[in-house]
Amino acid sequence: MINNIKQFTENFFKLESSGGILLMLAAIIAMIFANTALSTYYDLFLSTPVAVRVGALEVAKPLLLWINDGLMAVFFFLVGLELKRELVEGELSDKRNIILPGVGAIGGMIFPALIYVYFNYDDPLAISGWAIPAATDIAFALGVLTLLGSRVPVSLKIFLTSLAIFDDIGAILIIAFFYTAQISFTAILVAAFCIPLLLLFNKRGVEAKSLYVMVAVILWVATLKSGVHATLAGVVVAMFIPMRSKTNPEVSPLKSMEHDLHSVVAYFILPVFAFANAGISFDGVGLEQILHGVPMGIAAGLFIGKQVGIFGLCWLAIKFKLCQLPKGMNWASLYGTAALCGIGFTMSLFVGSLAFEESGVDLLFDERLGIILGSLLSGIVGYLVLNACLPKNNTNQ
Repeated sequence: MINNIKQFTENFFKLESSGGILLMLAAIIAMIFANTALSTYYDLFLSTPVAVRVGALEVAKPLLLWINDGLMAVFFFLVGLELKRELVEGELSDKRNIILPGVGAIGGMIFPALIYVYFNYDDPLAISGWAIPAATDIAFALGVLTLLGSRVPVSLKIFLTSLAIFDDIGAILIIAFFYTAQISFTAILVAAFCIPLLLLFNKRGVEAKSLYVMVAVILWVATLKSGVHATLAGVVVAMFIPMRSKTNPEVSPLKSMEHDLHSVVAYFILPVFAFANAGISFDGVGLEQILHGVPMGIAAGLFIGKQVGIFGLCWLAIKFKLCQLPKGMNWASLYGTAALCGIGFTMSLFVGSLAFEESGVDLLFDERLGIILGSLLSGIVGYLVLNACLPKNNTNQ
């Protein structure tokens, strides 16, 4: 019996889609917890206060925000490492390959926001949620993509990752400028001081991980205290990790960190994140709540706006010869990827909390309904399209 379990576990973690499967299972379990008698324990778990204090400096947040702001910063650090590797020696080393995901990200932010505004332009309270459908949840999008295993070409993964990063950076900037009530300029100055320090480490060829971790923690705390979303710190730090060792060019500190973090992120951080964020209760939800302008605008923005914006602008950019389709991708896989980008859990939930939950108004709608509906439809359509158009054999050579 024990040997069978051991064999099953080993075989499962050898699957390329194992991380995506765990991600989906964690989200389903969260839904079960939130809609059964276990909901009390679920809420208590996520609201558990966790505080770290050093002198006058204190970071005190419920466990949910430690997961979203802390663990997800590590995830974005890994994504940043992967993106830098591609920028330096991969597909994105050719600057022409950056244009397509950049253009797609712009379309993927503008069109969902416009659709949301169309549904809510006459409601002064609801209009504040215009940016909710503007971001892609890279964690869930990549999780769905991994369900397709080795059939997914490397170029498609790079395109989705690059687009999602550009998209999330845009969303973070939107949050900083439009959803930040108070910005701490002192904290921003501390964060800004970390940048030249990281640059100095990089230029001097410093390889000690402890030094980068120390500065990364300071940058994360400063970014958190500044009022800007703290996950941006992960991407920033990753850009300064040396690609090659100065003493031994065959050694890559960046690839070493990437390798060390991959399993931690895929099998712990992302499932924990999914469990913490996907537990939305449907108790008392009726047709009136679903058809309200806010959830409808969000769902339509994510499901329709993302597809139209990303695929449409990418199509125009390719037709005007500003760029070309990456190798291994065709129009169908581009459309499937655009649909997949309609999954907007993380940043959408975060923007929703800034726009509505802190308003102090007793609202007649729940923006999370639109996030779930739009993300679910986008994930299903994206998966079905990619499953139909990708080759059945292994393209990941």
